[in-house]
Amino acid sequence: MEYIKPLVPDFIKSIPVHMDFDGQRRAEKTFQIIICLFGIVGFVWGYICQQFSQTMYILIAGFALSCLLTLPPWPMYRRKPLKWQKVQQASGEGDGSSQKNKKKK
Repeated sequence: MEYIKPLVPDFIKSIPVHMDFDGQRRAEKTFQIIICLFGIVGFVWGYICQQFSQTMYILIAGFALSCLLTLPPWPMYRRKPLKWQKVQQASGEGDGSSQKNKKKK
């Protein structure tokens, strides 16, 4: 996979591909609401028309709409990024204090 990275243009590498946890929750909720609404409307319309195919067409349209709205990492799903803690060195490492104590003993 590493041999492909140099071939990818820079403008494609600059596209953000992450979504924060809150954005994931919102995308999942949006997906479920759209699917349920289109499923109910599709069922009712299919029942009125007595055509199961109409139900499926409406449900597929809802699925396509929900995929378009929730799968790409739109900016509305990247509003609350995680604040990572700074890297901390383990106690006694890096400050030289443990080295000095060992030499004194």
